[in-house]
Amino acid sequence: MRINVLDYYDAADWERIRAEADRHESPFLVVNLNIIQAKYEELRKYFQFAKIYYAVKANPAPEVITLLRDLGSCFDIASIYELDRVLSLGVSPDRISYGNTIKKARDVRYFYERGVRLFATDSEADVRNIAREAPGSRIFCRILTEGSETADWPLSRKFGCHPDMAIDLVLLARELGLEPCGISFHVGSQQRDIGAWDSAIAKVRYIFDYLKGEGVKLSLINMGGGFPASYISKTNPMEVYSEEICRYLEEDFGDDFPEIILEPGRSLVGEAGVLVSEVVLVSQKSSMGVDKWVYLDTGKFNGLVETWDESIRYPLYCESRGEMSEDFIIAGPTCDSQDIMYEFFRNPLPAYIKAGDRIYWFSTGAYTTSYCSVEFNGFPPLKTYFVK
Repeated sequence: MRINVLDYYDAADWERIRAEADRHESPFLVVNLNIIQAKYEELRKYFQFAKIYYAVKANPAPEVITLLRDLGSCFDIASIYELDRVLSLGVSPDRISYGNTIKKARDVRYFYERGVRLFATDSEADVRNIAREAPGSRIFCRILTEGSETADWPLSRKFGCHPDMAIDLVLLARELGLEPCGISFHVGSQQRDIGAWDSAIAKVRYIFDYLKGEGVKLSLINMGGGFPASYISKTNPMEVYSEEICRYLEEDFGDDFPEIILEPGRSLVGEAGVLVSEVVLVSQKSSMGVDKWVYLDTGKFNGLVETWDESIRYPLYCESRGEMSEDFIIAGPTCDSQDIMYEFFRNPLPAYIKAGDRIYWFSTGAYTTSYCSVEFNGFPPLKTYFVK
């Protein structure tokens, strides 16, 4: 089934995006800031009790950061480079969390010297670094969670530790003069199974109860990100996520409701972006071949890395000239055999698509420009244009 634009964008938003796209040579990304604002306000509506820390890695454009700064967002930072950018845009350090558990000691000190006092951790070595380089700071410990099989982009193998280790790390942090304030988890990016939050919150309740017996009263849960954007497969509305997650929190915590942090990235900026690409070549591998290939001027190394293993399935739109749809293998322009976005999952495109036609990749506002290679095969990173 061919993609219907109005399933993803209202007519006015699409007109603004198309008008901007018509002004530029592909490939590039167009981001509609109005959509980001609407997504932020929706999150605030359904999670009024939570603090929102935007995951800057999703889209670190100054225009996005500035918009969210003015809306009142806090920021989840992964590196000194993101920190410099956010501070340079007038965000105060009390609105920043150093959410990366993998960090050099000197980077911890860099954050501390610039006023940041909230740090994530998941290992003994990191706790000791924080105690030495950022004395007296608040820390939250990230735990491993289940849910990888239901998230399109799992995140819980590399980061986090077993709940029993988290308990040990919290006790160590207290001993070293830090202020252990809470526990964090991430159920996986583009998480469709809302029940993944249920099991994670239950683990946090266990940790809270155990540490209370050790004289440590934790007061914060950082629930990370995980809220999805709308790709080929539709997702539940944010209202449904809110209703279920609030129910899990009430069941486990009752009146002893902790401070809640959310770290949305994809759900805030994903649907705001449209990546515009051009068909370079349409070909077949043999005269008797069934499969047709469409090669584009952008690929995995130019912003579409999340198509790796066909994990994220973006909606593709190409204006039809009235012909039937057909399935194609879709690949990028670089001299790398891995630069194939979709081979087994087929996006219907016009049967007589040709070189020079444009293909619009919907919901590409997150993890596209920030994942671009600098100069693989000489191709520059994607340019971004903004509309309101």
